[in-house]
Amino acid sequence: MAAEKKGLNISVKSYLTAIAVIFALMVLTYLLTFLIPGGQYARTVDADGNTVIDTAGGFTPVEGGLPFWKWLLSPLLVLGAPGNGALIAVIVFLLVMGGVFNSLEQRSLMKYMLDRITHRFGARRYALLAAVPLFFMAMGSLIGSFEECVPLVPIVVALAAGLGWDALTGVGMSLLAAGCGFAAGVCNPFTVGVAQQLAGLPMFSGLWLRLVSFALIYGLLTAFLRRYAKRVERPLDAASGGSFLRDPAMDRGLVCFAVILGAGIVTVLSSVVVTALRDYTMIVVAVMFLAAGVTAALVSGMRPADLARAFRDGLVSVLPAVLMILMANSIRYTLEEAHILDSILHGAVDIAGFLPKWVVILFIYLVALVMNFFIPSGSAKAFLLIPLIVPIARVFRLSPQLCVLAYAFGDGFSNVFYPTNPVLLISLGLANVNYGKWVRWSGRFQLMNLLLTCGILLFGLAVGY
Repeated sequence: MAAEKKGLNISVKSYLTAIAVIFALMVLTYLLTFLIPGGQYARTVDADGNTVIDTAGGFTPVEGGLPFWKWLLSPLLVLGAPGNGALIAVIVFLLVMGGVFNSLEQRSLMKYMLDRITHRFGARRYALLAAVPLFFMAMGSLIGSFEECVPLVPIVVALAAGLGWDALTGVGMSLLAAGCGFAAGVCNPFTVGVAQQLAGLPMFSGLWLRLVSFALIYGLLTAFLRRYAKRVERPLDAASGGSFLRDPAMDRGLVCFAVILGAGIVTVLSSVVVTALRDYTMIVVAVMFLAAGVTAALVSGMRPADLARAFRDGLVSVLPAVLMILMANSIRYTLEEAHILDSILHGAVDIAGFLPKWVVILFIYLVALVMNFFIPSGSAKAFLLIPLIVPIARVFRLSPQLCVLAYAFGDGFSNVFYPTNPVLLISLGLANVNYGKWVRWSGRFQLMNLLLTCGILLFGLAVGY
């Protein structure tokens, strides 16, 4: 059970499964370099300094392919690729998490916190089952938090176990909810915000249908989680481990942890207004999480030498996940270096020309879903897709606003399904959930959600959104 693990030691079985899946995808991607001819769209730099596709410049065939040695070393070469800052930030973020969580675990602060929550809210656990996903969905939808939610996933998994449920319930309450909120994109600056700017739309305009989408998706998610939790629940007296005794030192540590981490969350929330912070939200959360964990451990009575030792051990315990992250990111690197990513997009644009109007909006959704397999970054994908999607919208007299919504749907939901997304793999490893088991469990929700969101897009088309 995830709640019984020490620190953030990633399950060996989950880790090996993820590595095998990613390696198979790396091989498949390399085979595509032999089957798809190289090509390249012209690029230009917009007023904000972002590199975007220049549709006026057209598509030009170029020499494709990739040397075998370059593919073999791609997990390392990706570190030197342009725009690798986000990748390095994710790795540093993960290492900080490992050190902090192991320190809190060694001081028993995590167990104390979860026992206190269980003792206080155990009789209202289904209220928590509704409230926690709403919090994570709001974080994803209002400020675009996804990677930043990872430190909270092991806490929610352990909380779910303490409330008589299992690890799948915990990951569903946290990461799955964050992904759903990210896709609904009420005010998501990294998907809807960037895409609307590229499409020439007012920032966060067309809010009403995204709010409706948020409400419907939240309703579907909570119904799915509640039904599953009812099936796996255990009596609370067997799960909570007996009575709870207050410890003043532990309480002081938890107060410090909550105040400092809360300040970090407030700072991230302010990025909606202070746009300069948007590129640094992960760094802010990592620094505040580090400060919160170290301060809480020391205030609760942990000796500095013990803290340093626990932090080192926790950092080492998550080092294998770095390889997993690099391998997942090497897939996009292979496509770009072989010059076939633009060729795939060009083929999709050609196909759209033969489809009826109502199918085109669903096809745009599909294109975003497919591209998210190779490019998990929402903003990077917007710069790649929106300059191609908007001309298609004009030809078929589709609203660019509806196309942005289709893009946001295609970007967000699959973040918590595709094995190429390192955040998903890390979270599953920390929760000791096998990737295959996650696909079987969450696949049912993803299918229902796909039907729901397709219905929302067709509704938007019908009412002229």
